[in-house]
Amino acid sequence: QVQLVESGGGLVHPGGSLRLSCAASGSSFSAYTMSWYRQAPGKQREFVAAKSSGTITNYAASVKGRSTISRDNAKNTVYLQIDNLKPEDTAVYYCNARRLSRGEDYWGQGTQVTVSS
Repeated sequence: QVQLVESGGGLVHPGGSLRLSCAASGSSFSAYTMSWYRQAPGKQREFVAAKSSGTITNYAASVKGRSTISRDNAKNTVYLQIDNLKPEDTAVYYCNARRLSRGEDYWGQGTQVTVSS
């Protein structure tokens, strides 16, 4: 079992930056693909960014070029830095840990990000 706890959300002005953190408990953190998703009010949850257990990273087009996903395996933590935040980035951001080879898929409880002036 893996427990995920997100933090770092809050209210940010347009153009600002935010770094979200997701701390994982349990073992074998480095074996998981770690991802961020978000869900805006009235919309479906959508993919934001992912970082594999190796070096592969992927970003949604909506955040590509202004966001960075990184992980610190020694701290069992994955981060999401988003710059130049826009009102449309407002959403609850969720952390996900996935290891398809073992059918494992875990979610955090989410952290609210609100971009508003």
